[in-house]
Amino acid sequence: MIVQGIAFYVFAALLVASGVMVISARNPVHSVLYLVLAFFQAAGLCVLLGAEFIAMILVIVYVGAVAVLFLFVVMMLDINFRELRAGALQYLPIGGLIGLILLAELAAVLGGWIIAPAAEKAASAPVAAMAGATNTEQLGQLIYTHYVYLFQASGLVLLIAMIGAIVLTLRQREGVRKQNIGSQLARRREDVVAIRKVPTGEGV
Repeated sequence: MIVQGIAFYVFAALLVASGVMVISARNPVHSVLYLVLAFFQAAGLCVLLGAEFIAMILVIVYVGAVAVLFLFVVMMLDINFRELRAGALQYLPIGGLIGLILLAELAAVLGGWIIAPAAEKAASAPVAAMAGATNTEQLGQLIYTHYVYLFQASGLVLLIAMIGAIVLTLRQREGVRKQNIGSQLARRREDVVAIRKVPTGEGV
């Protein structure tokens, strides 16, 4: 228990510190690297809580795909970050208002736990535990039985978002050379090949 307590406080402290560095780092590449560190610390906390599936998802999906994609996008795009920071102060009132709303929501949630202590039992054990099953197996049984329609609906939402992103980014620009497979397959030999007889000594 002592080792688990020490590991929890170490992971939690590093998670908070890396989260602060994500929003305070001046270099966006450093921000993405701190975000990767935050994902690793969150995965460590999930392992301590017994949620190894969530920890695996954090490492494989978020660190291995999302964060690396962010890193490549930040490094490849030529963005003038000084101009972006110059106009950040004008959004400070809106950001402060959103922060106050989120703080009020957190206070309401904490107040609900204090006012209704019985809700903690209902949230901690919403379904009966499966004897002899791992955390990943229990999660799969729960998703594909009780929440199968919501799971499928979330997949449809992601599919629609992917199609929308493709449609929005697919632009027909003039002056850009592109391959037309149909015209290449439909062309004839007479249209592209010309045989000329050049007398000896009169060629180019």
